[in-house]
Amino acid sequence: MSDIKGQSAVEIMANVLSIEAYAINKAADRLSEDSAHQLMNLFQELIVQKGSLIFCGVGKSGIIGQKLAATFSSLGLPSFFLHPTEALHGDLGMVRSEDAIVLISYSGTAEEILKLIPFLKIEKNKRVALVGKEDSPIVKESGIFLDCYVNKEACVNNQAPTTSSTLTMAMGDAMAVLYENIIGLSREGFALNHPGGRLGKSLRLKVGDLMIAKDKCPCLSPKQTLKEAIVAMTDRPVGACFVLNDKEEIEGLLVDGDIKRFFSKDNLNLESDILSLMNKSPITISQDELAVEGLKLMEEGKRPFSLLPVVDADQKFVGVLRLHDLFKEGL
Repeated sequence: MSDIKGQSAVEIMANVLSIEAYAINKAADRLSEDSAHQLMNLFQELIVQKGSLIFCGVGKSGIIGQKLAATFSSLGLPSFFLHPTEALHGDLGMVRSEDAIVLISYSGTAEEILKLIPFLKIEKNKRVALVGKEDSPIVKESGIFLDCYVNKEACVNNQAPTTSSTLTMAMGDAMAVLYENIIGLSREGFALNHPGGRLGKSLRLKVGDLMIAKDKCPCLSPKQTLKEAIVAMTDRPVGACFVLNDKEEIEGLLVDGDIKRFFSKDNLNLESDILSLMNKSPITISQDELAVEGLKLMEEGKRPFSLLPVVDADQKFVGVLRLHDLFKEGL
């Protein structure tokens, strides 16, 4: 079936995206300086008092709250999700007066949240309402209101939370990025909270962490021969040998492929000096660079390659970074 009630499948999907994008743009236009400054002051107070940011909601609003709590935790602000019903049955013990809470309910009338509010230890000025109705009870019980009103849901019957849930999530993300700017979070700081997985590794692992050290690499002087290079590379098989001068700076690089090309020629001479065979201007990388930068150098140039000599601050050769090892590490 190519059409559904006169619309193609792609038209239906594109229309949803357009409706939700429009709602987010309209919400951006409605943001007030007053609310943004209140939020800034709240974040600064949490930092000083070492408070947590709590998210509270039911149903799909609760799922959004769980995601936003995870986002803030990843940025270094202690954060957790509090289910309003469970809170009334003991979980209120997790809440402290120095904390702040974000109450999520599109209608602003969620009964479970309204039952919880009288028992919160958190003052009104530290309650944030992610709500779509400004004159609702939850907004009246909160000190900061972030307007999540949408003109219509994207679903066919204008019922299922689609546009409203997307906007609420986006508003929470806007809060998170504001916090990130306030604390001046660096890439390295972000990586401290993401030590595992590709993301954490790309922000945390340095070239020096993954390189093969110099003492395990075949290193020769420019005066040595091809025969000596082959022996050294057989003894320490990293895929290349490194030609160093008296200062231990890299003069050149001879890889397995260079030797294969040499042997494809008629004028074989194992006593040839490696100076005439090596790459005299190899690309190098500092041991203090992020490993992912080494990956970019090897893969994104005009001629991709798989070995990258590593140098220290004095440009002395200290090891080699291999594409294979980056892949093995999950980068």
